[in-house]
Amino acid sequence: MRIGQLAKAVGCTIETIRYYENQGLLAKPQRSANNFRYYTNDHLQQLSFICYCRSLDMSLHEIKMLLNLDRSSGQRAEEINLLLDKHIRDVAKRLHELAHLRMELIKLKQKCSEMTGENLMQNIFSGGNIRFRKIK
Repeated sequence: MRIGQLAKAVGCTIETIRYYENQGLLAKPQRSANNFRYYTNDHLQQLSFICYCRSLDMSLHEIKMLLNLDRSSGQRAEEINLLLDKHIRDVAKRLHELAHLRMELIKLKQKCSEMTGENLMQNIFSGGNIRFRKIK
């Protein structure tokens, strides 16, 4: 398949595919006589995996480590396990933050339903019961 077909199949852009090729994440495809890139099902699987990992906020370096898992030594496998443990902790932290955000939004909604008038936003924030904090 050509690059546009691959991009459409995975749901990414042509520029993204070229970028992943340049970064060494995606194997370089064969080129035809007319210099078009032709991708195989292996490319499709590889790109799908890369895009999935990116959707999980994994860095390109981390994805490259995972892609090289089959050639890993015992030490490299341990590094990968540590990487996955870090992501598991990050997910748990994010779930906690989202639960906190949900509670704050529920409080805000309750306060909004109790108030009327032109200065709704001023009334909401003047009560002092709702505090917004930066999430690190």
